[in-house]
Amino acid sequence: MVVETLELTKHYSKGKVKALDGCSLRVEKGKIFGLLGPNGAGKTTLVKTLLGIIHPTSGSARILGEPISNYRVHAHIGYLAENHRFPEFLNARQILFYYGKMSGLNTELLYKRIPELLDLVHLSKWAKTRIHKFSKGMAQRLGLAHALLNDPDLLFLDEPTDGIDPVGRKEIRDLLISLRNQGKTIFINSHQLSEVERISDEIAILKNGKVLKTGSVEEFISVKQQYQLLFTEGDTPFSEVCAELNIPLVQTDGLFTVSVESDLQLNHLIDELRQQRFILQGIVPRKISLEDYFIDVVGEEAQV
Repeated sequence: MVVETLELTKHYSKGKVKALDGCSLRVEKGKIFGLLGPNGAGKTTLVKTLLGIIHPTSGSARILGEPISNYRVHAHIGYLAENHRFPEFLNARQILFYYGKMSGLNTELLYKRIPELLDLVHLSKWAKTRIHKFSKGMAQRLGLAHALLNDPDLLFLDEPTDGIDPVGRKEIRDLLISLRNQGKTIFINSHQLSEVERISDEIAILKNGKVLKTGSVEEFISVKQQYQLLFTEGDTPFSEVCAELNIPLVQTDGLFTVSVESDLQLNHLIDELRQQRFILQGIVPRKISLEDYFIDVVGEEAQV
């Protein structure tokens, strides 16, 4: 595992505030992992704990196979903080050079790497432009280039597409997918659920310092045993076929959604439709948005 936590806790005010409360999760190599949660859930605390910025109260965590107390592992990590700030009197190229030198990268490597990264995040034309003239989106792109300076194996990104227009978000998504395909692991902390849904392989929902749910995007948004059917009507109305088989049916905007108890019952329905001379054009598992799922999970937890 690239990231692994076990019962990780972080308490403040002599235990009165539990920013992390027994947080356990695992992130595999070469995956894009999305961390979701409402404000105050403990997402930023978790990332800062993993990076050694703050120390846990109890529990354990490992990054790239090493305990988080081993600061040498940071040489293989990139980090984009939320609302990061760069000295505004410097230009983009100078920012990457000086921060690279502070990270211990040699000058020859930086001269080669900086133009490549500015091109990668589409800032080549603004390489000599001072930061005070940058939009929020441009500053965010520069922050991503900074996180990639050391060609890290693991990237922690806090709201990576914040302030970026739709075209820019698409470019960032494509970049992150390309990095994942190169074998890098990407840990994203974001409020933008649609962005997380588009690119994440695995997701965890955090609330009150606890992990409520983990799983793949498909597991989160697929509704178990519900299917939308597309067809040309046969000899018997579709509603009558479903009623005869005791299968609940919902029709919305011309789409028919059935709820079955098992795959066997679905196949019985399909057999009956064929006997009634229906022409099936599609059977699609019903899905909901990640936002809907997130609201349901967080809402359920609040009612417990």
